[in-house]
Amino acid sequence: MKDLKFLCEYLEIECEKNIAIKALNSLSLASNEELSFALKNNDELANTKAAAVLVNKALKDYVPKNSLAIVVDDAKLAFAKLSKLFAKELLSNAKNAIVGKNCNIMPNVHLGSNSVIGDECIIMSGAFVGDNVKIGNKCIIYPNVVIYNDTKIGNNCIFHANSVIGSDGFGYASSIKGHTKIYHNGFVEIEDNVEIGSCVCIDRAVFDKTLIKSGSKIDNLVQIGHNCEIGNNCIIVSQTGLAGSSKLGSFVIMGGQSATSGHLSIKDGCIIAARGGVSKSLTESKTYGGFPIMEQKEWLRMQAKLKRITSDES
Repeated sequence: MKDLKFLCEYLEIECEKNIAIKALNSLSLASNEELSFALKNNDELANTKAAAVLVNKALKDYVPKNSLAIVVDDAKLAFAKLSKLFAKELLSNAKNAIVGKNCNIMPNVHLGSNSVIGDECIIMSGAFVGDNVKIGNKCIIYPNVVIYNDTKIGNNCIFHANSVIGSDGFGYASSIKGHTKIYHNGFVEIEDNVEIGSCVCIDRAVFDKTLIKSGSKIDNLVQIGHNCEIGNNCIIVSQTGLAGSSKLGSFVIMGGQSATSGHLSIKDGCIIAARGGVSKSLTESKTYGGFPIMEQKEWLRMQAKLKRITSDES
């Protein structure tokens, strides 16, 4: 717990009322003991249950009566500064990890404090499992995989060499003084029967979780940003990049070197062709390609017409 008065002093602003703040959270998830921030007037701000909300002067009157409006010049920057004060400890020595039956833990494996490993798991040399990690039964973790604190993993999962699960997302608040880090206090959850290729990076959430649902398969060299959600039985092909808060439905296929711009959703069953750039939410289960994204057949027709035009000119 931290006093709101102390937090305001840290930001070098005045505080009208002093209350206890347990944590930072998003507008939609915040409780009456948590602090959030808003950048625009929307339903999330109108319905928040946060104890206090960081806002600029123009949004002050839109903060609901159940919340205190904390007026700052730049709400995102103020939030980034406060996130450091609420960052979780990197290391703890609460108690030893618990390892299930018939596991094969090879030499030079680190098992963090208070972590739990299920039955019949194989963890190969050089792997790092952080604190408070939960791993289900019959998982295989290949050499040099890094699993950060608080990650949750289901049963029958496979992690190939050199992948990193649960690192901080790429989040900063920028100003004329530079880039202020936003500390990520969420986690990654991976459900059953997920296979992750080599050199994959899956970022932890700012709040709540980054989620990979059951049966999804992720190829080598894929980047999944903070707060993304991958539905059941998705296929993510090599060199794909998903920006933060992208939400994929079930049975979505992302072709090689495809990408999303973030804060969008892709409907169940969509196929994104190789190098397709998803710049808007996709609400129909179709095959898409190109950039800006469009139906793949339309993209191919456009490319054919463009080729004829350039041929005629030459």
